Amino acid sequence: MKGRKRHILVDTLGLIITVIIHSADMQDRDGAKLVFERTKQYFKKLKLIWADGGYAGKLIDWVNENCCWKLEIVKRSDNVKGFKVLPKRWIVERTFGWFNNYRRLSKDYEYDPETSENMIYIAMTNLMLKRLCVN
Repeated sequence: MKGRKRHILVDTLGLIITVIIHSADMQDRDGAKLVFERTKQYFKKLKLIWADGGYAGKLIDWVNENCCWKLEIVKRSDNVKGFKVLPKRWIVERTFGWFNNYRRLSKDYEYDPETSENMIYIAMTNLMLKRLCVN
């Protein structure tokens, strides 16, 4: 199968904590496990993670058992029609939007997924440095 998926874990400001890029034939929940496995060794004090409905199910228990974190699913209300900004979930969507400001991230140009991950880290480092220099 062609294509790749990007899984990111961000803080409440939308800044990258962890990114995993893998082939599109892998389930979202399995990709999330890769993110959490990489993250748990560096962020011992993490307590709560918000995620969208695609990560519901057995992953909630897996995160609790393997990482000792609470995975809270932010769901859309069934009686809402049209587009509605969901609290907490928009933070990740905004981060994905920031990627489009960087030409190498606007499309998947990279041959190696690790190069794509590193380009995201470089872009986010650039973004954070710009914010520090402005103040």
